[in-house]
Amino acid sequence: MPNIHRQEKLGELMTADLSELIRTRLKDPRVGFASITRVEVSGDLRHAKVLVSVMGTPEEQKETMKGLKNASGFLRHELASRLTLRYMPDLSFKLDTSIEEGARILGLINQVEQEDRERARAAEEANIAEQANTKEVE
Repeated sequence: MPNIHRQEKLGELMTADLSELIRTRLKDPRVGFASITRVEVSGDLRHAKVLVSVMGTPEEQKETMKGLKNASGFLRHELASRLTLRYMPDLSFKLDTSIEEGARILGLINQVEQEDRERARAAEEANIAEQANTKEVE
């Protein structure tokens, strides 16, 4: 039976260590501005899915993911020297687009709010004009 707390704790440790390793030790020019957002460890602690957020164009994101996949053996070896585990999980890197999706949704919300303010302002101006016309008639 998997220990969920241990999986989460190991994921947090791997997130911090992988972030530091990518920032300081990884010299692959393909790896651009990449952030480890989360590491999900399987119940048997043999596999880890590393979610990576990459800033840049889709082409830069693709190249960064290729660079990380090629460096997975190096990163796994470096993690093994930092963490005391019987088995070091295999690393698989996945592109995390949740930050981009959140920014897109926030932009849509801001756009709707702006349109609502413009409609309210137009309705207010129409109401004022209608009241002025009513007073002139009287």
